[in-house]
Amino acid sequence: MIKLFSVKDKAKKPANEGDAANKANKLSAAELRIQKDLVELSLPKNISIHFPEGKEKTQHFEITICPDEGIYKGGKFLFDFNIPSGYPHEAPKVVCKTKVFHPNLDLDGKICLNILREDWKPVLSISSVVYGLQFLFLDPNPEDPLNKEAAQLFQDNPRQFQTYVQRSIQSGCSINGHYFPPCPAR
Repeated sequence: MIKLFSVKDKAKKPANEGDAANKANKLSAAELRIQKDLVELSLPKNISIHFPEGKEKTQHFEITICPDEGIYKGGKFLFDFNIPSGYPHEAPKVVCKTKVFHPNLDLDGKICLNILREDWKPVLSISSVVYGLQFLFLDPNPEDPLNKEAAQLFQDNPRQFQTYVQRSIQSGCSINGHYFPPCPAR
């Protein structure tokens, strides 16, 4: 025999007692995927993650990269990640919050990284983006620049380029009329 009252009671429970369970069931595909990406994210010691709105707000976070080799060694660079509701079918929106003299970063923080634009695919993850950003500091690409002045100097006079980069990281300096504040990793 079916107990009708017990079925009605169970139907009422999710509305009040099971709110947390209901919310978990109502997560969007983007929220579920970003949670998976973050659980699987394994960052090296020179990269860290921060959730400025709290860890429960997983669709907005910051990544700090402190290169430990290459031209940008000793610097500290902050990237702001915003995950769109269409993620993973849409790429994360990433901006560099640190003003840096770099061929692939413009003065507004836009990033020239193909996987953030035309080469994004749903199989890519936050980890792919983080390692792509790290690679930009290890091997800047002057062939595909956003900052044409930085790219030209990098190609024409790599030693001068490196001097500017290190000076801007350690003490800040003006380059071609633009001030780059210091961003040491200490």
